[in-house]
Amino acid sequence: MSKETFIQVSDFKLFTKLIGKKNGKPTIVMEAGYGDYSKGWNSIVSEVASLTEVLVYDRAGLGKSESSSNPRTSLEMVKELKELLNKLTITPPYLLVGHSFGGVNARLYASTYPDDVSGLILVDSTPADYRERFLPTMSEVFQKAYDKQFIVEGNYDEFGESLNQLKNCKVKLSVPLIVLSAGKKDHYSDESQNLWNQLQEEILQYSSNSELIIAENSAHYIQDDEPSIVIGAINRLLEIS
Repeated sequence: MSKETFIQVSDFKLFTKLIGKKNGKPTIVMEAGYGDYSKGWNSIVSEVASLTEVLVYDRAGLGKSESSSNPRTSLEMVKELKELLNKLTITPPYLLVGHSFGGVNARLYASTYPDDVSGLILVDSTPADYRERFLPTMSEVFQKAYDKQFIVEGNYDEFGESLNQLKNCKVKLSVPLIVLSAGKKDHYSDESQNLWNQLQEEILQYSSNSELIIAENSAHYIQDDEPSIVIGAINRLLEIS
């Protein structure tokens, strides 16, 4: 079962796609990375939807969704997602799956609405201190390419503000958290890869019930390179929720 709709949120419409049946388990809500949209989950969404109901959607200004006049910061996106879920009448709890920058949104959603969330899976998600601790260790070419990408969804300052919002969030969760770290990142030296895995491991402090899995053969899109790792993590958290 698949249902595509446009839902009015604030002053714009968001494209949503609801797939599968709930089966007494939490609905899975999937958050794509920066500038990415629902298609970022195509490699796993049909298999995940055989387990329970899944919501994928395009954030404002991406994919088929309309643009928003609201700031493109994580807390704003979290409010928009909350309104979207209410309007779709999807009852919590939700299992949140966030890739890259979508992991920042997923963490802030879980902190802002802890009663809504049964578990959290972060797929190679952006660490809060990425700019201070990781970016300076990369080549100048890499850093310039990184800076230039912020034209699709929020600018460089708004992205920085989102990371600050995450840093300022002191809520510690008790829900299960699985952190998936890409173990074979493109253009990373051994030192960079080790630092990346270390930053991912530090995200475990966010919940009292957490574990790290390194996807040894994956670049940034673990869901494409090793889909079974993401599907396996989702399945495990569904079984205990």
